Amino acid sequence: MTKASWLGLGVMGHPMAGYLSKFPAIDLTVYNRTTSKAEGWQNEYGGNTALTPLDAGNDAQFVFSCVGNDDDLRQVTFGEHGAFHSMPKGAVFIDHSTTSATVAREISAKASEMGLHFLDAPVTGGQKGAENGQLSIMVGGEPSAYEKAEPLILTYSKAVKHMGPSGAGQQTKMVNQIAIAGVVQGLSEAINFAQSNNLNIPDVLSVISKGAAQSWQMENSGQHMADRFFDFGFAVDWMRKDLNICIEEAKATNSPLPVATLVESYLGELHDNGRGRNDITSLVTRLKD
Repeated sequence: MTKASWLGLGVMGHPMAGYLSKFPAIDLTVYNRTTSKAEGWQNEYGGNTALTPLDAGNDAQFVFSCVGNDDDLRQVTFGEHGAFHSMPKGAVFIDHSTTSATVAREISAKASEMGLHFLDAPVTGGQKGAENGQLSIMVGGEPSAYEKAEPLILTYSKAVKHMGPSGAGQQTKMVNQIAIAGVVQGLSEAINFAQSNNLNIPDVLSVISKGAAQSWQMENSGQHMADRFFDFGFAVDWMRKDLNICIEEAKATNSPLPVATLVESYLGELHDNGRGRNDITSLVTRLKD
């Protein structure tokens, strides 16, 4: 049996851990700050629960995490009750949170000092991708640790790629979020323009999605935007957090992000108007609602 643990059972972590639990000969333990979520996961998939990340790390050859931010990640790794303190030498910690590249490098160095391996492995594909096991995952860290972890990561992903040293996974995720910000804002303006001119939205989306304007966002969210349905997907507050990480990272390399910075400010407006938990496609509501 391969002993593994999963830390963090939110809308992404819950289904991802579920897919991992089906990996052949795996003995999976889960932890969540809200104990009832861990118990609910156990009722659905079996396995074991732990009261702290420290308990979860005991004898685990692989520990996975999907938590909120840099400080959350520090806490579950080398904090007072962090998994690093109980993981055996040579074990691999795989983090699927979206954090700064700085904290990824910091935690990788801590892991190395303790005889462990750390991979920063943020994901893209949203809640639907997690539920369908169809995420795309970009990984930074030691190639040898990546090779060990890749078969397990593939249980809940459609694509996984090693991008380079520690921090490279997070930087690649930043590229992803920068690209999405511009696409969703452009799509918001396009749909608003079409509605303002009384065009038939299904017909518009049908024809332009066959040409150069086509995008994943258009295919999956265009009609939802027109219908003003935003109770799904990737939340405004999550994207705002991610874009702030991008903006800070860009300063270090003098990489201008005028569009991403503008979209972050628009997301701030949505948050202030009570839309923080809506999908990011609610950007369209700024134009007419």
